[in-house]
This record gives sequence, structure tokens and C-alpha cells, in this order.
Amino acid sequence: MLVYAIITISLALVFYTIGVWSEKIQGQLKRWHLILFWLGLVFDTTGTTLMSSISENTSILNFHGITGLLAILLMLFHAVWATIVLTKNNVNTLVKFHKFSILVWLIWLIPFLSGVMIGMR
Repeated sequence: MLVYAIITISLALVFYTIGVWSEKIQGQLKRWHLILFWLGLVFDTTGTTLMSSISENTSILNFHGITGLLAILLMLFHAVWATIVLTKNNVNTLVKFHKFSILVWLIWLIPFLSGVMIGMR
């Protein structure tokens, strides 16, 4: 099960990173970025669930658990907000959305990297 957890968390990193940075580079939120945001969220949630089921530490009241929960909630908010922004099709908001995306991605990296460090111990 550990292999599946590592694969899904890694896929979350790939999808979310490509979505966020391609949005930044292209300068405007597009539908395919949104798809990558949702895929990142699904794979992150799946990987986190798998990791939690094999973890000996059942408490989330630690740095990794709290930042991980915050990251998933932010990713959910980010994907929902991106959906709304695309639906409303406001050009000004579509162009500025990447600033929020990068912030969420940076926050998401904290539990990702702390999980890697925990796994390496």
C-alpha cells in the first residue's frame, strides 16, 4: 500500500505543479488548468488517505498533520474558486488568479516536503 500512496502523492505533485505553473506562464486561468487542479486534489486526498491508513501515528495534531489538512482544504477552496472564476469568465479575475494559485501551491509544498522528510527517517 505504501507504493500506491507514494505514487498518488507524486501524481498530485505533478498535476498540481503543472497546473499552477502553466497558468502562471500562460498568464490566464484556462479550463485545462482547472482539470489539473482537481486531479491534484483527488490524488493528494487519495495519497493522504492511504498514508494515514498505514501510519502508526493516528494523531493529526502535529506539524505535518495540521499543515497537510490545511493544504487539502486550501486546494479544495482553490479548485472551487477556479471553477467559479472560469464560469463567470471575468477577464480581470482570470488574469490575476495565478497569484492565489502560487500561494496555495507554496503552502501545499510544506506538508509534501515534510512528508518526504518523515519518510526518509
